[in-house]
Amino acid sequence: TGPDAWQSGAFPATLYLEGPSEPTKAALLAELRRAWAAHCPEAPVGRVLRAAETSVEEILAAYQGASLFTPRELIIVLEVEALGRSEKRAQALARGLGMPSGGSCLVLVESAADAPRKSLDGLRAASSAHLVATPPGRAALTTWGERRLAREKLVVRDGALAALVDACEGDPLAFFNELDKLVVWCGAKPDLSVTPEDVATLLRPVIGADLPEYLAAVALGETRLATQRLGRLIASGVSEGTIMFALSNLVGGALGGWAIGIYGGRPYLE
Repeated sequence: TGPDAWQSGAFPATLYLEGPSEPTKAALLAELRRAWAAHCPEAPVGRVLRAAETSVEEILAAYQGASLFTPRELIIVLEVEALGRSEKRAQALARGLGMPSGGSCLVLVESAADAPRKSLDGLRAASSAHLVATPPGRAALTTWGERRLAREKLVVRDGALAALVDACEGDPLAFFNELDKLVVWCGAKPDLSVTPEDVATLLRPVIGADLPEYLAAVALGETRLATQRLGRLIASGVSEGTIMFALSNLVGGALGGWAIGIYGGRPYLE
């Protein structure tokens, strides 16, 4: 199963979606919902539930229920790891997955975790399809772009997607966001073409050059990401003084009022 199968109308009865890349999960769910809307006009809008707020009975009723007007539905259950806190709930849902669904599609989405959640093994095994969302590489991002632009009937010129992937530096969240903007931008052009010039015109001076994003990476101790975003900030023209002032506020808040001073061109705590 996957985007290509979904576009042809082949949907699994149950799909277990997990993995470390949340942007990839979001992109997969968007592809699934678009394909479902195209092939199931009787119920084009998928229902989104949260496992912590929904009982197993409600999930199964939505999955197995059918009516004259909506014989099948797409049901997406987020944060399914909440079910793993109760062995009885997880087992009850796993048993229910094997019952007839009337053509509906139930998607169980597990949030990223440092290690596999053993309590959810029964749900993984009971699902008819299983996808693991890993951070996509350059080739995978290019494939995502080609599929999306082709579906929108856009004509991709040589170098356009390469320019987009390069600008995003392999960051899937930035790539998917900028791809959406590119679709809107080029969809308004008379020739529906996507060129490297369009990418250069549409994108910000440096993707990800946002001061709050840099400060968030610093606060979370994500050294690699903070270094990457600092380089983007400087490349986009943000002054060192602005960055230092923002850092002083961040440190001052964390230390209960401490601030960064500058003496002899060097920062110090005061």
